Amino acid sequence: MKIHEYIDHTLLKPEAIKGQVIKLCTEAKEYGFASVCVNPYYTSLVAKKLKGSEVKSCVVIGFPLGAIPKEVKAFETETAVKAGAQEVDMVINIGALKAKDFDVVEEDIKAVVEAAKGKALIKVIIECCLLTDKEKIEACELAVKAGTHFVKTSTGFSTGGATLKDVALMRKTVGDKAGVKASGGIHDLKTALAMIEAGATRIGTSSGVKIMQEAMQNG
Repeated sequence: MKIHEYIDHTLLKPEAIKGQVIKLCTEAKEYGFASVCVNPYYTSLVAKKLKGSEVKSCVVIGFPLGAIPKEVKAFETETAVKAGAQEVDMVINIGALKAKDFDVVEEDIKAVVEAAKGKALIKVIIECCLLTDKEKIEACELAVKAGTHFVKTSTGFSTGGATLKDVALMRKTVGDKAGVKASGGIHDLKTALAMIEAGATRIGTSSGVKIMQEAMQNG
């Protein structure tokens, strides 16, 4: 298994500075990670630093709460794509989902999908720690219906991160219609491999280098 191809090398802390983001890009190219995932402010910097490499530039949208109008998420997405974002991780409208306003949730996701105009891969963060299993299934189904490419467990900024149970449930729900990204609390090789075994096709982590060092030590 080429574990490096699963990893979205992530830095989403609000206090992140330019030098840290540049280091993130350097590490991602060195290890051949899938993407570098940052806040939208750094989109153009990441796109510039990754140019000519296989590593994709990824940004978060409506992050971390998701509780903003779809028009704002669409504008964020359009702006990010113009600045060089190749992947977009958006947070759903969690309150609307819990209120069973399913049309709102679907239109929210669809607005981001349409704003990307096919130029960026879309991942939908459903924030599993705030949902019941039924709501997780509903969120995944709505995301697929709206045209997403991935469903994602967590922002890493709420009450919990990825769990094996949630990853397996999400994989079962989307089948082969979308990828599953496990994110939040994945800090070592053992956990990353368990998530992949459960059905994850992408791993969001700020511990990508540590995971790769473990993998190399294990041969």
